[in-house]
Amino acid sequence: MSGDAPLLAVEHLFKSFGGLAAVKNVSFALHAGEMLALIGPNGAGKTTCFNMVGGQLVPDAGAVRLAGAPITGLRPDAIWRLGVGRTFQIAETFASLTVLENVQMALLSHARRVLRAWRPARPQFRDDALALLDGVGMAAQAERATSVLAYGDVKRVELAMALAHAPRLLLMDEPTAGMAPAERNELMSLVRTLSRERGIGVLFTEHSMDVVFGHADRIIVLARGELIAEGPPDAVRADARVREVYFGGGTTFAAPLPAAGGGAHAGAPRSAHA
Repeated sequence: MSGDAPLLAVEHLFKSFGGLAAVKNVSFALHAGEMLALIGPNGAGKTTCFNMVGGQLVPDAGAVRLAGAPITGLRPDAIWRLGVGRTFQIAETFASLTVLENVQMALLSHARRVLRAWRPARPQFRDDALALLDGVGMAAQAERATSVLAYGDVKRVELAMALAHAPRLLLMDEPTAGMAPAERNELMSLVRTLSRERGIGVLFTEHSMDVVFGHADRIIVLARGELIAEGPPDAVRADARVREVYFGGGTTFAAPLPAAGGGAHAGAPRSAHA
């Protein structure tokens, strides 16, 4: 994977607000089929960096490239059309629609038919929507109203909606926020499987360290707008600067971190707040 051209290349990004530099000269790359976690303490600049990749913010300097093509400064809808999906910290679904109808709406949008009357559109993409729901373990609940689902299931529906656009890059902003430990590790295990099977690059921010160290292939750590560490979970876990800046200056972590790729473990550390 490391020998291939990156799917996403972030080059020397810089962003300031009112003279205060929020992101300073940040560069990193993400490959197809890779899970990359972006973490950092309060004020680290990770949300600013994440939003520059997704088009919600325009960088003051630097570049973002998707499969070699520049996407710096493009609107979020234009970036989405190029194959970049996104999920949000608070799941964005249509509570008044069924699970199936939510995914059908996403498929209609992808096919540029979203402005057509809903009633004639109901039969459209039904099989495709059911296939996507099956892939995230929600086919059995296809006819249920989204408003009555458990929150972990709503997150699965949101993931199916993101996959409806056949993304090559998936941006996940706090994907497990509000979820119980078992739910969040089940969701990220599913994302990891889909990433591998479909060759989707996944960039995610996350507070829960069991999720980060249990599911990321690589981790990048920001502090005060600068990238201070990058590498596989074991290397980041052992990095002295990460211990100093991100985990409060102690020589050891607050609790044993789970092994990379291993999912949830007993004794997982408390979540860090950013």
